Amino acid sequence: MDSRWTGRAREIESFKVMDLLKRAKELDAQGHDVVHMEAGEPDFGTAPRVREAAHRAIDQGLTQYTPAAGIPELRQAIATFYKQRYNLDIPAERVVVTSGASGALLMMFGLLADPGTTFMMSDPGYPCNRQFLRMMEARAQLIPVSADDNFQLTPAMIEAQWQANTAGVLMASPANPTGSVLSKEELKGISAAVKQQGGTLVVDELYHGLTYGFDASSVLEVDPDAFVLNSFSKYFGMTGWRLGWIVAPEAAVPELEKLAQNLYISPPTVSQYAALAAFEPDSIAEFERRRAEFAKRRDLLVNGLRELGFGIPLMPEGAFYVYADASHLTDDTYSYCFSLLEEDHVAVTPGLDFGTYRANQFIRFSYTTGLDRIELALERLRKRIG
Repeated sequence: MDSRWTGRAREIESFKVMDLLKRAKELDAQGHDVVHMEAGEPDFGTAPRVREAAHRAIDQGLTQYTPAAGIPELRQAIATFYKQRYNLDIPAERVVVTSGASGALLMMFGLLADPGTTFMMSDPGYPCNRQFLRMMEARAQLIPVSADDNFQLTPAMIEAQWQANTAGVLMASPANPTGSVLSKEELKGISAAVKQQGGTLVVDELYHGLTYGFDASSVLEVDPDAFVLNSFSKYFGMTGWRLGWIVAPEAAVPELEKLAQNLYISPPTVSQYAALAAFEPDSIAEFERRRAEFAKRRDLLVNGLRELGFGIPLMPEGAFYVYADASHLTDDTYSYCFSLLEEDHVAVTPGLDFGTYRANQFIRFSYTTGLDRIELALERLRKRIG
């Protein structure tokens, strides 16, 4: 590596699913029929009302910078959504619209993680979180979790693992890659444990709306001081529009707005006006239809993988992933996933992307493709395994 590059850049790891996706796209271009189950990107496309709203914004010339925290109409629409879905009265002034959830995470850690501090989070967990912390000269404090813990941190873990330089805890519910969900009581216990240590609680709620058979609780129902991250990418199906939001304590909003001004000026303008239509009744009805389809896909995939010997002790309750133990096939799922792609044209993500704890035993399957494609992937796996 070039000696001019910083130690920070050298230490930041690649996002392995994106490396694998790049190769899968190359195979697509060569004419191979790849089943894509690697990326966390819904296959349904942007909802009609959202597309129409984007066209209107362009036609009306709404393409200039907006306030750094987002257009007032969208901040209010998000606040109203919290009233409708959670019966929470969140002032629009506490909502900060961001350039994707990635922009939100970067700002959150810019606000809360000083150099040398750590944020506690589960292993396995979303890989970019630890890279964002490295950008801030802070570190992720990864705590191993398993199916016995519902793949989530517990109050006892937080108390036992807290260190002098721990700044806070980042939770995710529903979680990537495991699909596990925290109940309201569990969120309450975690909040109390973090407060007792004098830290800050941040909860990733990106997959809210994508739970099956029930609705997830927001941490804001039990802790109004917590920071919440959300996105238009998952439930709302707007991945490429790069739009997310933070609900923050009132005192934090000016600081977040200042960071936004410096990091990216403002969120994407057309995306914001398009997102207003995501809250219309027709759009919500479409998202709920998609949610029902995801449930069918989950059931098909979990049952099929279990028949093939994959270990899935807990049915994923949310998101659109299955984190499956493949130790009956390999002790190196990183190599196995690339072999599966090259030889059988099935693209899935190795556990090594999500941490270190038993990572080489696990594979994440994303059920963001249709039932027929999931059937095809299972058939190819069946032939490979014999």
